[in-house]
Amino acid sequence: MIRFAIVPLLLALSFSLCKKNETVSQNPQQADTSSQAPDGTTTAGSPGVPRVAASPKITKPVVDQTAQTIIFCYHLLVDKVRYPGTEITPAAFEAQMKELKDRGITVISMQDLLAWKRGEKNIPPRCAVITFDDGYKSQYEVAWPILKKYGYPFTMFIYTEGVRGGALGGGGAITWEQLADMRDNGVDIEAHSATHQDLREGHTITLASPGGKKTRTKLTGPQYEQWVQNEVVGSKQLLEQRLGIKVNCFAVPFGNYNEHVKELARSAGYEAMFTVYGQPITFTSAMDSIGRYAIEANKPKVFEDAVKMIGAPTSGGVAVAEVGAKDLATQPADGETVRTALPLIKANLSGIGQIEPGSVQMRLSGLGVVPASYDQKSGTLSYQVTQKLRDKSCSVFVSAKSEGKKVEAHWTFGIEQAVAGATKSPPAAPKK
Repeated sequence: MIRFAIVPLLLALSFSLCKKNETVSQNPQQADTSSQAPDGTTTAGSPGVPRVAASPKITKPVVDQTAQTIIFCYHLLVDKVRYPGTEITPAAFEAQMKELKDRGITVISMQDLLAWKRGEKNIPPRCAVITFDDGYKSQYEVAWPILKKYGYPFTMFIYTEGVRGGALGGGGAITWEQLADMRDNGVDIEAHSATHQDLREGHTITLASPGGKKTRTKLTGPQYEQWVQNEVVGSKQLLEQRLGIKVNCFAVPFGNYNEHVKELARSAGYEAMFTVYGQPITFTSAMDSIGRYAIEANKPKVFEDAVKMIGAPTSGGVAVAEVGAKDLATQPADGETVRTALPLIKANLSGIGQIEPGSVQMRLSGLGVVPASYDQKSGTLSYQVTQKLRDKSCSVFVSAKSEGKKVEAHWTFGIEQAVAGATKSPPAAPKK
């Protein structure tokens, strides 16, 4: 009889314990609050009941948001310059690398720059990033040894059909084996499209057939979408597959882009998109239009001007707020193509706070500071271009002071090739 009486008692105890556990799990705030000291003893809560220590809270480091950097863009290194728009001599290149060192400007990696932009790590208050576009063998054979000498990291932006063996890869092209060697030695390799052409819909492009025949055409609709997907997405995938890397940066060919190209880059998983219209990069600079200073033999002042802009320490200085071009109702709009080389350029600054009138400034790529007019009542900044713009694209930089803070904005618009004052030759392809 005793045996049969014990069974209901055990069932009752088991049910009671289940209800207690259920109550604790449903009310976590009423659960055991004991903590365990390093020696294993409990410090609070139910005596003798051990408790798993809570995971330490991970916090991001506080980064210097007043730091700034500049990004240089190089192409070909040759002993004898024939195409000054894309070439520079090895001696001139090494002299510039030495000047960065002599001026105390630290060269950082692209990935360190992006980590700073994410708020994950600090960068020096004045620093620079070095990049190379296209993929020439002189970048492997000539530039890399110089950069090794100074211990400088750098980034290669590669257009995949320009690699040796591709449709556009000639004798001057870098090879996949050379890229792999660079990868294995810590060089950052990123995407620069598949065929290095204007990515905006409706622009004339060159298509190469398997037999080598080339045709010039304008793609629209589904045909364009298929082509541009390969340029933006396909090039990224090919680099990742061939080299076993993660590609998170995209350099736009010629700096020509629009909102659709930006959206494709974002959807493809690029963290940052780069142009060739240089300006100091701040903590708040937009990630989808980061400007680089294109270094060319026929424009020696570009390097000097860039170094001067970053030449003074900025830590502890006035923070810079970056304003999007959309917020300024710019004319022409960012990414728009105009049919005149003498456009009227406008921006509405009324939405960014009280502007100090004497602080407003406009700069144009190729022209520098221009005498723009600022209407304080309407908040409109305008400039009628009087000197014919000679490039296929123009970048506009606007800066002002508002409530003690420096405000900056920049945008780029295109100019139809037929009306530009002079057609600037695109970078020479590696095949030449």
